[in-house]
Parts: sequence; structure tokens; C-alpha cells
Amino acid sequence: MTTTRVPVLPDASPAVRRSLWNRQLSHYPDTGLRYLYLAITVLSTVVLYYELYVSGSVATQIITELGMSFSYFVWISVAGNAVGAFASLFAGLADRWGRANLVVGGLLATGLIILFGLPHAPNGITYLVLYVLLSFVEGVVLVATPALMRDFSPQVGRGAAMGFWTLGPVLGSLVVTTVSSNTLNHHPDWRFQFYVCGAAGLVVFVVALLGLRELSPALRDQLMVNMRDRALLEARSARAKGVDTARELKDPWRQMLRFGIIGSAFAISVFLLLYYALVGFAVVYFATTFGYSDQRANALANWYWAFNAISLVVFGLLSDKLRVRKPFMVLGGIVSVVGTVLFALAATEPDTGYHTFALYFVLGSVGGGMAYVAWMASFTETVEKHDPAATAVGLAVWGWTLRLVVTFSLVVLTFIVPATSTLVEKGARITAIQQEHPRQFAIVTGIDSALAARVQKDPTDREGLATLLGQVATAEGARTAEVRSAQSAVRGGQLAAAQAVAPATMAAIQADPRDTAAQADAVKQIMAGLGVERAAAVKLLAGLGDPGTQQGLRLAARYAADLKAAPAAIGKADLAYLAAHGAEVAKAAQDNPRQWQTWWWVCVGGQLLFLPFVFLMAGRWSPRRAREDERAHDALVERELAALKES
Repeated sequence: MTTTRVPVLPDASPAVRRSLWNRQLSHYPDTGLRYLYLAITVLSTVVLYYELYVSGSVATQIITELGMSFSYFVWISVAGNAVGAFASLFAGLADRWGRANLVVGGLLATGLIILFGLPHAPNGITYLVLYVLLSFVEGVVLVATPALMRDFSPQVGRGAAMGFWTLGPVLGSLVVTTVSSNTLNHHPDWRFQFYVCGAAGLVVFVVALLGLRELSPALRDQLMVNMRDRALLEARSARAKGVDTARELKDPWRQMLRFGIIGSAFAISVFLLLYYALVGFAVVYFATTFGYSDQRANALANWYWAFNAISLVVFGLLSDKLRVRKPFMVLGGIVSVVGTVLFALAATEPDTGYHTFALYFVLGSVGGGMAYVAWMASFTETVEKHDPAATAVGLAVWGWTLRLVVTFSLVVLTFIVPATSTLVEKGARITAIQQEHPRQFAIVTGIDSALAARVQKDPTDREGLATLLGQVATAEGARTAEVRSAQSAVRGGQLAAAQAVAPATMAAIQADPRDTAAQADAVKQIMAGLGVERAAAVKLLAGLGDPGTQQGLRLAARYAADLKAAPAAIGKADLAYLAAHGAEVAKAAQDNPRQWQTWWWVCVGGQLLFLPFVFLMAGRWSPRRAREDERAHDALVERELAALKES
């Protein structure tokens, strides 16, 4: 594409250009440099979100080692988002201190916190303070980066630019899950994830320190629809005509506090409730609901982040090509709702497979990416419609709204899913007991403890013993016929009769079934042991010779022996812990899927609420009308440029 070039202001002096503080460009950069600045901004965004999300990949370990409850861990995120919300408003200073400077300084601060601070936190309080500090810096920087993306991308290419910027949170999440799923087996200590993340952050800090620049206020405070506007923007800047920055920024907050801007920011915030839940709690959710390991849960999340990343770029480019945003927001929102509904329905289906979840994640992530990238492009264009000079303020309002919504949602989440806290805090030890003694654990937790105490107090309670041994058999996975056979031997008295006969007497009968003396002794022993008449004792002894009864006796004896051995195998301390918390954890495990399902329905509601707010945003629905607007704008630019050249 060729453009008319006009004289521009000379570049800053070499001394100023070498300054690490003064990063402003007095002319719009050529394509190569522009792409370089955009790439550094995207890379910075990716690593910043990587740093913000890394704790989620090892949440269960952090909670356990630092002695936190799950609720406390969630409240750390609440505090961080609350502080980050107001830090986003503070980012309005980006126009005064420089957007690039905020990014560079923020990268240094966050890298140091991640590498040296959080992994060495001795307790939950220190971790909370450091995380809040991290969130404050992130709240500032993550408003400055989309402002830089807007500055270096005209509206016609804004979809692609925002597609790459929105890769920041998605690729940040993808890096978290990719690194953790491939390293946790070899480096199980949760601190290793922070060391890798912090080192990456400091490397990107050096890159940004040396290479990141920004436009001067005279350039960035103007509206740029396409690259053909470059000559006009530079002409205005060079001749001090057009934009009066001081006037434009006199009261930018009032210009941005409009329903269309605040409402749109709120809509995308509730639309992203699912995204933020998965970022922070995907590992916890799949561990407590479906028994996934940290590695397996992170590997599953990779499906969401990978397809989300692809959709952001593809639909960003496509929206630029068609010159419209709104149809993509609506279509993407609908697809995302479908994926989230299917995911919510699966929450209470324990047999849902790994790849079924992956399919639901693909649907939700593709739809979410389509809607979000179109929204980001449209939101910056909506802000520019009111005042291009107040872009940083408009994005600060968005960042503030987003973090406040996330803060409130996290508070609500703690009340909706209380079972998760029980499972995380108390379920880990019970799970360890189960893994170490699976058979004995199944017996101890599968029987009625009150019934066991009753049978222990009264061993002659045949019905109670039969029921108890049936529970043992069921816990061990016995077939129905085996359970009934063992219970029949107990209820019929054959087990009690066999136990009443002395081993020597029973051995004599087994050696010679015609030994009448041994049989007579056995009858007497049964009469004495069971308190029955002679006829009943004879009948019981005769029944002991039946093959079916003998099978039932063997099964009953085995189940009785297993029942007796199980407590000793588990140990007194673990038995006491099971007695104290087993029922509570079992109830939490039963309630947890439905509680999380409630939250997923809340996320569906947020996505549906997003759709009507699309109509408040700038932009056309029709690609034909959008191209007509662009042609009219080009004609206006040519006329103004010609007038400037003649003056």
C-alpha cells in the first residue's frame, strides 16, 4: 500500500532517544517496526497473564503446604482482583507517564515477585500480601498493553491486533497448563512452576526494556481508520493542527462514564465468568469432582486454551476482512452458550469421559474466542467514537469493571461451592488412606458403623451379622450370589454352628464322616453353644455337609476375617480421622458436583446477558455498509490532506 508522505517532525535527539524513560515516537513507525512493537506488547501480555495464573496449576499443593483452606485461597483471589480493579483506574496515568514505561516497569516488578517472593512465602498471610501486590501491578499494566495495541493498529486491522492481544490471557493460561502438565511429574514441588514463570518474566522485561516504544500523544490521540490515514496523522502532528491534547484530556473520565461503555464492559465481564473460573479452579474442580490428578486436569485444560487461541486469531482476521464485529459477537456468544450448557450438564455425570469434556471445551472456547476478539476490537472503536484521546481512560474503565465483577463472582462462588473447601482441606488425607489401603478402606467406609458396634456387642445377632457381612462383601465387589450365599449361612445358623464345634471334633468328622462319637460330641457342642434343642443341633450339623452351605461358610468366614483385619491395617490414627471427617467428606463429595453445576449455570446466564449489550457498541452489522463508511472516510482524509498541503 502506498501513501502520500509529508514532512514530519525530526526524531528526538540521540541523547533522548537513548534514554530508557523517553520512549515516545514523533512519527508513525514503518510496518516492520510497528509489527515489532506489537509483538513485544503481545509477548509482554502473555507473560503477565502467565504470572497471574500460574498459581492455579498447583493450587491444591499451595493450599496444603501453606495450611490454607480453599475458602482462604479463593479470598486471596478476591483481594487481588479488588486491588487490581482500582489499579486499573490508576492506569489512567498511562497517558502521563507513558504506556511503554508502565509495561516495562511492571514486567520487572512482577518478575521479581514471582521468582523471589511468592515461592518463598512462609505462610498464607505473606502469600496474600505478595499476591495483592502482584495484582496491583498487573491491574495497571494490563490496561496499558491493549492501549498500545490500539495505538499501533488502525481500525481496519484492529480485529487482528486485538486477536493477538487477547492471545495474552489465553496463551498465558496455555503456557501455565502446558508447562505444569509436562513438568509436574519430574518436578512435583509447586515452587518449580514459579521459578520457571519468574525467569520467563524477567527475560521478557529485558526485551521490552530494549525494544518497546509508544506513539507521542499528538499521534495516538487521533483516530486512524486505515494505514492510508498515516500521512494525515503525521501532517496534523507536524503542523500542530487538529488535535489539542490538553483540551481533549481535560475531563476524559466524564467522556468515558457512559452507559454504552460501562454496560459493554460489564457485559464482557459476566461473559468471561467461565473463563476466570477455569483459570483459577479447573484443577481443583476436576480433582475434587472427577478425581483427576493435577497433571491430567491441566492437560484437559490445554484443549480449551489451544482452541481459544486459534479462534482469537482466525476470527480477528475474519472480522477485519468483513469490516464488521457485531455478527461475530452474537454468533460466538451463541456457540459459547451451547458448549457451556453441555459442560454444565456433565457436571453431575461421573462417567463423562476425558475426550467428551475436551469436545465441550472446544465448543465453548471457539465461541468464546470469536465473541471476545470481536468485542475487544469493537470496544476500542466505541471508545474512539467518543474520544480517541481518552483511550487509556476507556480501557481503565473496562479493567476496573472487569475486576470488580470477577471479585464479586469469587465471593459468590465461595457460598455456592462450600463442599469443595471440605474436600480440599480434609479430603486429601482420606484420599491418601484410600490409596494406601484400598480394600480395607472400602470395608471400613462401606459398612454401617452403628450396626458393627451392635454386632460386636451381641455376636448372636444373626440378622445383624448377615447384613454386616453382606456390606463387607459388597464393598469388596462380590457378586450378588456370593453375598446371598454368605448371608444364608449366617441367617440359617450354620456359621454359628460351625464356630461352636471344636476344631478337633470338626477335623475328626471331616476325616471320617461315619464317626458317630465325633458327631455326638459335635451335637452337644452346638446345643451348648447355641442353646438349641438336640433335634435342631442335629439338623444344623447335617447342613454343614451340604456343598452350597460349605461355600457360604467359606465366604462368610473370609468376609468376617477381612472385617476384623481392616481396622488394624489402617491404623488407629487414620481410623480416628476417618471417624471424625469421613462422613463430612463423603457428603461433600456427593454435593460437590451439583454445587459446581449451579456455578456453571451462572456462567451460562452471564453469556446470555452479554448478547443484548452488543447493540450498544459502535460498528455496522452489514459488511457492505461498513465498506461504504470506509470509502467515505478515505475521501474525507484525501480532502483534508490536500487542504493541509495547500496551506
